[in-house]
Amino acid sequence: MPDSQNLRVVLASRPVGRPKPTDFRVERAPIPEPADGQVLLEVQTLSLDPYMRWRVSDAKSYAPPIALGDVMVGATVARIKASRHPDWREGDIVLSEAGWQRYALSDGSGLRRLDPAIAPPSTALGVLGMPGLTAYVGLLNIGQPKPGETVVVAAASGAVGSVVGQIARIKGARVVGIAGGPEKCAFVKNELGFDAVVDHQAPDFAQKLAEACPDGIDVYFENVAGHVWDAVLPLLNDFARVPVCGLIANYNDGPADRNGPDRLPATMREILARRITMRGFIVYDFPREQEDEFLRVASGWIREGKLRWREDVVDGLEQAPDAFIGLLEGKNFGKLVVRVGA
Repeated sequence: MPDSQNLRVVLASRPVGRPKPTDFRVERAPIPEPADGQVLLEVQTLSLDPYMRWRVSDAKSYAPPIALGDVMVGATVARIKASRHPDWREGDIVLSEAGWQRYALSDGSGLRRLDPAIAPPSTALGVLGMPGLTAYVGLLNIGQPKPGETVVVAAASGAVGSVVGQIARIKGARVVGIAGGPEKCAFVKNELGFDAVVDHQAPDFAQKLAEACPDGIDVYFENVAGHVWDAVLPLLNDFARVPVCGLIANYNDGPADRNGPDRLPATMREILARRITMRGFIVYDFPREQEDEFLRVASGWIREGKLRWREDVVDGLEQAPDAFIGLLEGKNFGKLVVRVGA
């Protein structure tokens, strides 16, 4: 039976600490009609990503917060349901920013046509999308791994970390992954081909990481912070490079979590003494030409079997809030996506 209404998820309240299901609201609204120069998108797959936690906060950040009552933002794979735009046809499969809803209008700007014959369309949300590009530009521009160096990757089974480690291996580095739990660790070692992997949930995690990095760490790709960073910092070599991509261990911190001891002076002393380069970055800091390069190079690696990926698929848009909350707690295994429609 065809849809008669548009299902969407909006921000109901700003989370304090850990988001709650009640911070989101599922609504139904009329399906919009495209005007001249517009297309109607029917979302098939929605990407859930850690950056969304920042967008639901009103704290100062690199992007404006989502307004209360607005549809949650997010990248999507969609089919053009109807078109009144000369450049787009009904049935085209596109990458879009339709957000957490079943239907959306677009004027065509920002859409990218996808060819299902090249790769599954959902890869445009992961290994061939923003997470893959984040790994590529962050590692190669900031990390700059050299053959024989040791690269350590946090959240190594995730959408970004898994690609970082595989690219570092392709570039000739020795790669150590950090993941949570035996199943994720086995995937990182056996499926992705990392040289070693360490379970951050183990009580002797810091010792195991040191044993896995006998020559220290030259590049550390930061996705996590927290106790993982505490174990990494003493192992960083002189002139180590640290691309700072995410701090997911701290995203849900509330006011009470910020009252611990001030460790910044000790951290800065280590950065100075060992001349460590740390740089926070956002994927779109880099030239558009690097995105084109990434798509060309990464597609080749996939064809050659050098770049693998894993998806964690949740069915139903109504499940997006719970899945997002789980993402922030590390419950996903691979790139987390929501299957919105067929």
